[in-house]
Amino acid sequence: MEDNRQAEEPIIVETTFAVDLNEVWQALTDKDQMKEWYFDIKDFRPEPGAEFKFYAGDEKTQYLHLCQIKEVIPRRKISYTWKYDYDPGVSLVSFEIFPEGNRTRFKLTHEGIHNFSKDHPELGKENFVKGWNEIVNSGLKNYLENKFE
Repeated sequence: MEDNRQAEEPIIVETTFAVDLNEVWQALTDKDQMKEWYFDIKDFRPEPGAEFKFYAGDEKTQYLHLCQIKEVIPRRKISYTWKYDYDPGVSLVSFEIFPEGNRTRFKLTHEGIHNFSKDHPELGKENFVKGWNEIVNSGLKNYLENKFE
């Protein structure tokens, strides 16, 4: 039982960036900036109900991600569903930002990963933990720091 509850806990990645909140918001919502640190999402529009898709993976396999924007609070939060074309499970990814003077506190939450089929080990929680930490603490951090040096 304990193991199952732990599997249902959301993934949370938090950090603080030494850049203004507006700059972080742009990085999270502008598709041209997003492709520099995240994924190349040609049809991304930060509007509730907007749908987008993209491929991502490794050298061997690319996975089609299917997403729909659920919530947008300008300069504060954007959330979207996160699913795959080959699995019935649906999860929710949220990016939230908070001003802290001339810095910005950032929080990523990915919930519902337990909805993905156990038949697809690549969709295991540990892979998402590793991936999100790399995206936030390497990709986004490096992008923002290099852009505003």
